[in-house]
Formats: sequence, structure tokens, C-alpha cells
Amino acid sequence: MAASHRLTVTDIQRMRDEGEHITMLTAYDYSTARLADEAEIPILLVGDSLGMVVLGYDSTLPVTVDDMIRHGAAVVRGTKRAHVVVDMPFGSYQAGWQEAMHNAVRIMQETGAGSVKLEGGRRSADIVRRLVTAGIPVMGHVGLTPQSVNALGGWRMQGKTPRDSVHVMHDARALEEAGAYAVVLETVPAALGSKITRQLRVPTIGIGAGPYTSGQVQVVNDMLGLFQDFKPKHARRFLDGATLIRDAFVAYRKAVESGSFPAAAESHLLDERVQRYIERMEYSREINPDHEGIDFEDAMEDIELEGRPAT
Repeated sequence: MAASHRLTVTDIQRMRDEGEHITMLTAYDYSTARLADEAEIPILLVGDSLGMVVLGYDSTLPVTVDDMIRHGAAVVRGTKRAHVVVDMPFGSYQAGWQEAMHNAVRIMQETGAGSVKLEGGRRSADIVRRLVTAGIPVMGHVGLTPQSVNALGGWRMQGKTPRDSVHVMHDARALEEAGAYAVVLETVPAALGSKITRQLRVPTIGIGAGPYTSGQVQVVNDMLGLFQDFKPKHARRFLDGATLIRDAFVAYRKAVESGSFPAAAESHLLDERVQRYIERMEYSREINPDHEGIDFEDAMEDIELEGRPAT
């Protein structure tokens, strides 16, 4: 979807209504965001997944609002076109709508993002409604919600039984009714992802939810093959980035060890007159080790005189 302006939630709804598959990708830094923006990725999610793939935690739970603001602002600075969504991390909204409002306002003000995302269906619906009423666009998230991984018993598929499927469907509907402009469906059966997508009027963004959602999201470190701790079933590696980068690191180390880096092309060269003066100083020290050196002002005057035309 070509656009000369930064995409809004209205543009995203139009993409869904026109049957265009919506691409969303996570980003956590300026350089990655800039490349994704140039590739015309319409939605960039600054996910709290950064806790695992960037900061090295074993879950998303330790991520703070300040973490999200720092990384969110960097992603916004790296984009001109993409709609940037910032996750509300664990603990930033669970205590009630007042705290959620405070943190959402901070995220929007301090990052310049276009919307926020929070997890939970019916239990989060009132918070979503209040944020939307206050003018803060909200993307919802149901199914496997990583912030609730302890309550869910681990990283397990959700909606596998008829009863669980109904719960996920009700959660998605509750978010739509509360005013969420889109809903992420994570790690649910493809048939359930398809059914929810047909039922909702807002876009659904799948991650491990099959091919029939309105769009797809992937963690950029998974897609580029950079995160090696484990590979989710839903992730496809579009690049063997870890091997390429490791090989580049080895080549750099070998170039330093062999003395081939830096070469002239990577070195800053002196003006010839300054270089001649330095050589004279070195020669002077060689023949007179006790020589304390030439006065700086006198040296600069000598250099300037060398550059003047003869009279």
C-alpha cells in the first residue's frame, strides 16, 4: 500500500476492508526501523518481546515502561511512513485504568507512536474503552498472551478445545466492542483464527494463527535468523542472519590480527606540510633524545610560512 504520509488506524482499516493482506513486523531500534520503513512495511510493533530477543531475559515480564519508551522513540525516529505501535509492558495497566491511562499517555507523548498495544480480552476491555475514549488508539492481543505465560502454564497453544475456542472468540469480540482498532491473535488453531477474522469488523493480525487472518506479524529477530535460543513453530527464517553476521565478525577479527585493517581507505591522512613537520620533529628527537620539542606556536608559524608564495 503506497502512501506519502504516515499510516493511521484509518488506513489500516481500509487495507482490511479492501482485502489487502497487512504486514506487521517488530522493530526495536532506529536502523532496523529505517530499513523496514524503506521496505514499506506498513505497521511496526515495538514489542515487549525486546525483553527476550534484545535484552536477554527469559520472558517479557521484566520489561519496563521506560524500556518501551526508549526503544519506541528510536523506532519512530527511524520511520516516515510506517504506523508505529508500542506495547504496554507487564505491570503498566494491570492495576487499573488510571495507571493504564498514565502510562499510555507517557508512551504516546514520549515516543511519538501512533498507538499502543495491550494484552487480554474481556479482562482488559474496560481499560481499552477508557483509553480509546481519551483518544488513544489501542491494538488488542488475545490467544497466547506472553505477559500471562505463568498463568497459562507456559508457551502453549490456546483455543484447542471447543470451550477454550469460545473464550478466545469472546475475548476478541470484547476488544472490538471496546474500540480496539485491530486484534492480534497469537498461537491459536488456523481454523479459529479464520473464524474470528470473519466475525470481526476490525483487522486481525496473526502470529501462529494460520493464513486466514487480515495480516501477519513476526518478530524481526526470528525472521532474520538472529535469535538462536529457540525457533517458534510459526516463525519462518527469511535470512540466515546469525551465520552471516558471525562470519563477518570472524573476518573482521582476522583482518585486525593480520594487520590488513585498517588500510589507507579507512585511514585519515594528514596535510603534507603537517606530515613533513611531524617527520622533522621525530628526526630531531632521534638525534637529540633530550630535546623537549618545538614550541607549538612556532611550529604553526613555520607551517604557515611554508605555504606562502615566494616574494
